[in-house]
Amino acid sequence: MENKIVVIGSSNVDLIMKMDHLPEKGETVTEAEFLQVYGGKGANQAVAAARAGGNVAFVNCVGEDAYTPQMIQNYKNDRIDTRFVFQEKGIASGHALIMIGGDGDNSISVAPGANYRLTPQKIDEAQPIIDEAAMIVMQYEIPEETVKYVIDLANKKNIPVLWNVAPARAFDFSYIPKVNILVLNELEAGFLAETPVENEQEAEKAADILLAKGVEKVIITLGAKGAFVVTKDEKVRVPAFKVNAVDTTAAGDTFCGSFAVALVEGKSLKESLQFASAASAICVTRMGAQPSAPDRKEIEAFLINEVK
Repeated sequence: MENKIVVIGSSNVDLIMKMDHLPEKGETVTEAEFLQVYGGKGANQAVAAARAGGNVAFVNCVGEDAYTPQMIQNYKNDRIDTRFVFQEKGIASGHALIMIGGDGDNSISVAPGANYRLTPQKIDEAQPIIDEAAMIVMQYEIPEETVKYVIDLANKKNIPVLWNVAPARAFDFSYIPKVNILVLNELEAGFLAETPVENEQEAEKAADILLAKGVEKVIITLGAKGAFVVTKDEKVRVPAFKVNAVDTTAAGDTFCGSFAVALVEGKSLKESLQFASAASAICVTRMGAQPSAPDRKEIEAFLINEVK
């Protein structure tokens, strides 16, 4: 298979509590439902891309705990190349505590664990698979020095980088022009462009600021208001598909993984946005991060029904 997508990023063990509303400060919400699944933005995007039909390799660090064997096996079950999923000694895998309210909104706390062992030295070890990449996909749950190292390496090898700057946190902004594709929500767009973003017009302004800095494509997801991509030559917007959301935890990750698949397959920007939006719409109707990612047939069937 060609068009290999190399996802470099995090993996987590997700501990989920589903409740009728998120607790206020000092409040205890009882009668919650508990679910343990696997997540982490990197792993979510790798799984979403693989199920969407992509040829995917995952570069990641997991810890030394009881969850590790099943986590890796799950990647293999989705036909993900796991040769460079490094198993670290003396540390736990990343963990996330996720509370989900009745409307699907969530609050998340993450302990990075082994994710912070994904150093530039590990990237050097993974060069054989990076050399095969048609695209590199990253997030921001790994060390800043690693993100910068991958961007520099990809630039030298002329490999396009799709970076989902999530979560939004401090970064050396001089690297932004080196990124080919930025995928951001409104909060992340405002953070990177250093301008308030509270509506679609302000999101477009933020995208224009980032384009002016040298980014080739800026994609901003707007939740129920859809998503758009801006380049120097065009702007494409697609509306969100209307579904009944139960868990939005992995919506952005599913969007990123499936968008990468569509783009490396040669689909147009509009087709890629629609494909990714459909995958994301299906995802939010299900509980859990990786369990919610749809497969290729589901996405295509959804699009046939929804896109006239």
